[in-house]
Amino acid sequence: MTTYGIPLLVLATTDSATLTGLAFALEWLPRLAAFTAAGTVVDRYGTALVFRAACIARALVVFIAALLLTVFDGGGSTATATVMALAALTGVGTEFSYVAAETAGGEASRTAGARAHQVQSVLLGIDQTAMLAGPLVSGLLLEHGGPVAMLGTIAGFSVLAAALGTGRKAPLDAAPAQVGLRTGWVTLRSLPALAWLVGGLVVSNCAIGLLQAAMPVIVVIELGRSSSDAGLIWSVAAVASLLAITAARRAIDRWGLWPVGAAAAVVAASATLAVAQADTYRGYLLLIAVLMAGEGGLTVVLRTLRSHLISRDVFGSTLSLTILLLLLPFPAAGLLVAAVPATQLGHTVTAAAVLQAIGLATAFTRLRTLPVPA
Repeated sequence: MTTYGIPLLVLATTDSATLTGLAFALEWLPRLAAFTAAGTVVDRYGTALVFRAACIARALVVFIAALLLTVFDGGGSTATATVMALAALTGVGTEFSYVAAETAGGEASRTAGARAHQVQSVLLGIDQTAMLAGPLVSGLLLEHGGPVAMLGTIAGFSVLAAALGTGRKAPLDAAPAQVGLRTGWVTLRSLPALAWLVGGLVVSNCAIGLLQAAMPVIVVIELGRSSSDAGLIWSVAAVASLLAITAARRAIDRWGLWPVGAAAAVVAASATLAVAQADTYRGYLLLIAVLMAGEGGLTVVLRTLRSHLISRDVFGSTLSLTILLLLLPFPAAGLLVAAVPATQLGHTVTAAAVLQAIGLATAFTRLRTLPVPA
């Protein structure tokens, strides 16, 4: 709800495509900064404590923003500053809770051994089920209930997550953990298969981030649709991704990681190239769904490879680094949307799609010659 709902809130509050793109960047930049500390904090204090603290902090921030927007419901500079600050602050809490949850998932995968990809597909299924409802609920609440209804729901879910979240109350390993992004960088460089896959996905995320940042502008301003229509695109995409995750788990059992990853890369790159040529709402909806299905398969491959190759004592730090690298394109995409005229976004998406195809092709060509877990 925060990832897709906050940019919609900014657009509804400011009616500015430039500020919507800037808000998308502000939502992601603090997340990147958070990764310099999140992995270290999780390795040191444990998943449960960090997860709950992050959820409570996010709930407080969202609640305060809802109060301010209620007082300044006529808009103006105060409302604009509130929604822009909200985009930045929710990003920090989201990433601390995300690193904590992913670290717990990595521990479960190591325990599962050869069935790690099955664990990762189940965890991804949980994520995608929430993603199925989140964007659509955000759009509907914003359209029919206003900003306070949407933000109140986000705050409620954050409190519920803090109350129900379970996990280890202590660090994952009794031995002192090796922490810091420097440790993560050294570990990643020592694992060429993981490094090439992350590199390919960084390039791919340039296209994904651009589409996410531009979608509110394209759907609401260019196509004249509603906020709920914009949210519906990502909810339908989540259904496609959920189905792809289930299929990827079974396909990896039969054919292994590399063939499944290569097939998913072809689907994702082809769909992005087609999205660049779309000019109708239905076209965007269908093609984004196909694109995210390919991304779902790629994510299963990444998370499985990560759980196989990264040792426990450096998992949090290396996880933070890989996520940091994968998220770098997102704030850049928001800044690009803020700078590029809306009429030129199609050409920008085309260029990003070509780079995505080249990046994924290079990565999986290299992976074919490297030892990768079956």
